[in-house]
Amino acid sequence: MAYTIDRIFWNPVINEIVERTVKALSAEGFGILTEIDVKALPKSKFAIETSDYLILGACNPKMAHKAMTTEPRVGAMPPSNVIVRDIDNQSVEVNAIDSLAAIDNVERKSVASDVRSLMENAVNNIHPSYIPVHPHLLLVI
Repeated sequence: MAYTIDRIFWNPVINEIVERTVKALSAEGFGILTEIDVKALPKSKFAIETSDYLILGACNPKMAHKAMTTEPRVGAMPPSNVIVRDIDNQSVEVNAIDSLAAIDNVERKSVASDVRSLMENAVNNIHPSYIPVHPHLLLVI
């Protein structure tokens, strides 16, 4: 079972995709609690070279409250991480956690399903400034 909801953008500017990702998450009720720029971490703390890799810790307060009311220990799971990362300087991939992948209790699956739907809507509604037809053929709007 996949544990992320994924989308790839060909030849974008990563900062533009980050901005559009935050906007799409916000439209679904998610706020950004944390932002970790892995590439900018000090080498003493993260001793590997990486391309652009940003982890956004997103939280939908309404869904978090609903989940914690159903199961208080679920608070160990948030935020719902969303990754925006560069792939070989040719594309940017957005990966959002699929909350259903981590839940095995029937009662909690309802809330996880709602969160997954909101996250999937957000990922699907990240609007690029171009239509990604093919990696070698871009139509600029």
